Amino acid sequence: MTSKLALPCLVAALSLAAGCTQETQNQISRSIQNWTGTNGVLEVYAGDKVVRRFIGIDKLTTASGTGTGEVRAYRYGYGVLDENLNFQKDPDEKKVYFEISDYSTNYLFFENPH
Repeated sequence: MTSKLALPCLVAALSLAAGCTQETQNQISRSIQNWTGTNGVLEVYAGDKVVRRFIGIDKLTTASGTGTGEVRAYRYGYGVLDENLNFQKDPDEKKVYFEISDYSTNYLFFENPH
């Protein structure tokens, strides 16, 4: 019986999403992606050279003020520091917390293709 309800619910959700602004659609998409998880990669660059890589990131979060809720100028997350830049979690590589500034860091966040 639940499979009979799934299709109408999906159609209704898509119809509602079509009436939303692009930003609202993006927020819905991000919340679904955050819920399902991703295998994200964050690369930090110095010029054109990768100097740090974090792998296995579920999401990259924009910081907000504790009391005010205002958006802060950095993002943070948890991922494995890929010290040898081989896109693999080696036995000596650990999951770490990281922050990246909107002002001074050149970085690229993407889904791991491997």
